[in-house]
Amino acid sequence: MDKFDIQYRPNYDPHSVQYMRDELTAVGFSECLTLDDIDRALLKSTDETVLLVINSVCGCAAGSARPGVAMALQHRVIPDRLVTVFAGMEKKTVEYLRQRFLSDFLPSSPLFAIFRSGQAEFVMQRKDIVNKSPEEIAGLLTTVFDRMCSKAGPSISPEEFSKLENIAMCSSNIPKYQGS
Repeated sequence: MDKFDIQYRPNYDPHSVQYMRDELTAVGFSECLTLDDIDRALLKSTDETVLLVINSVCGCAAGSARPGVAMALQHRVIPDRLVTVFAGMEKKTVEYLRQRFLSDFLPSSPLFAIFRSGQAEFVMQRKDIVNKSPEEIAGLLTTVFDRMCSKAGPSISPEEFSKLENIAMCSSNIPKYQGS
């Protein structure tokens, strides 16, 4: 990254948000860090369902969104592929995603979307997530999975899932990125 390209500099210290990334990769998500990663993830196959999560540091992401999607992926039917991108961290990638694939929606993080052939067929925005428990979010997502998906779940074994630990932390306690 060009040191003068400040608008795309991460908001937070990368080490401080790693556990938030790990909460999703632990249940089977692959990270999209570049524009090419987004294109490969969303345009790869015409028949696959792709669950995309825009991860974030906000309270509803920590308290409900990440735990809720993790619970939903314990369901008997799940999307074919799981990908995530982090708002406030991979800023250029998130901007591209929003402009190219989610232009009909206001910017939102967190956000869940199910894509097929590069088209968002289901979107759950922050306004749909906030004030919901992880169990409520999981219930909404599994209903959508039943209707749209066919891959056998869960994404990880129940034993692995039982070892997961979700950490809720106020984003104001996360250090701002100072650059290198």
